[in-house]
Amino acid sequence: MWRPHSVLGGMAFCRHAARSLPGRVGSLSWMTRARSSAKAESQASDDEAASEVLSHYSSASESTSIAEEGAGSDAVDEQAQQEEVEDKLKECIDNVTDKSTRTRQVALESLRLAFSSKTLFDFLLERRLTLTDSLEKCLKKGKGEEQSLAASVLTLLCLQMGSGPEGEEVFRSLKPLLISILTDSSASPIARQSCATALGMCCYIAAADVEDLVSCLTSLEGIFGTSCPEEGSSVPTHHSPLLQTLHCSALQSWSLLLTICPSSQIKKILDNHLLKLPLLLSSDNVNLRIVAGETIALLFELAHELEEQFFCEDTDLLCSKLKALATDSNKYRAKTDRRKQRSIFRDVLHFIENGECHEETIKFGLECMYVDSWVRRRMYYAFKEVLGSGVRHHLQNNELLREIFDLGPPLVLDAAAIKASKISRFEKHLYNSAAFKARTKARSRVRDKRADVL
Repeated sequence: MWRPHSVLGGMAFCRHAARSLPGRVGSLSWMTRARSSAKAESQASDDEAASEVLSHYSSASESTSIAEEGAGSDAVDEQAQQEEVEDKLKECIDNVTDKSTRTRQVALESLRLAFSSKTLFDFLLERRLTLTDSLEKCLKKGKGEEQSLAASVLTLLCLQMGSGPEGEEVFRSLKPLLISILTDSSASPIARQSCATALGMCCYIAAADVEDLVSCLTSLEGIFGTSCPEEGSSVPTHHSPLLQTLHCSALQSWSLLLTICPSSQIKKILDNHLLKLPLLLSSDNVNLRIVAGETIALLFELAHELEEQFFCEDTDLLCSKLKALATDSNKYRAKTDRRKQRSIFRDVLHFIENGECHEETIKFGLECMYVDSWVRRRMYYAFKEVLGSGVRHHLQNNELLREIFDLGPPLVLDAAAIKASKISRFEKHLYNSAAFKARTKARSRVRDKRADVL
């Protein structure tokens, strides 16, 4: 069994996947008033069902954290609520194969929210085949939004299931379909974007050998590579905003897979891409410029892991480009774009010039994690993009993520320890007041200096 190279000392490469795909598009019934009335009632019913699922799910989620609030609910009530939530999730899984497109989309969205905010390994273990078959139908026969949601649920199912031979088998069976949608220029851009994310994340978790990894890298490269300038040109090819977003997702997934590439593959990638990627820094899309800059920093970090004295001939030219982007003040760019771009490219430039990566501290519960390299940064933000606000819950409880980030087994805390760690409202108020005063003083000094200059 292949075990990929990892530049992260404590990071373990975990295997696991889930199968997903399409469902049938149902037909609506009847005529004019009866038809519109039935449709309105159906949509209202679907919305109510989704709202009910999320409401019950939220209450069950709260019940599991009652210890944190110091309420201490009865174990029997908690079990009853958990069973009620599972019943709603079973209903959602059944609705993924419903004839109504609207019903399928509502069910997929409910599953996406549930999977991203809670760990459900035991519940999903015996239902994974049923769910992946349903997702396969949605990917094959669905359109646009439905395909996008199905790919997102597939990604989250992989995260839930963790490593194992079942994951390998499912990923291999689904990989051709994900690649097919991703590379189909006639498919919906949002569906292709979700498939790019799903392909990268599922491959990262479940790839069984180098061949799987290389084929995914090649497919993703074929997407974002179209944004690179044509031969003999230094200006990136112009694409529509939707396609540029797709290229960003493909490049992000591609860079995620770089973190698990073996050394031999990294050397080939450095030879082929270290001169191409800087050309994307001239793109008219701010997000594509930023992702390209972060990927360049990641490649430099991987290169230094392989060869401590690594040197790139065009480093001076690259640094001049990065410096221009880090100090960009062109008025034709949006103010928020300029601010975001300057912040990222300052970090990229500092790393390439000095070899130092900006450190970020991620707090979750009573724990914290340090993101102190471009490898860990790419990994963390990939999971954050997929899980959204649920990333902290998964860092606390999902064994897959805890193994990847070398966090050890999940902590088991009693109610007293959790309560002792909480800050009272009054203490929060005092802290916020002090921070506000310090911020005001600092800004006042800056304003005074500006006034002196003027």
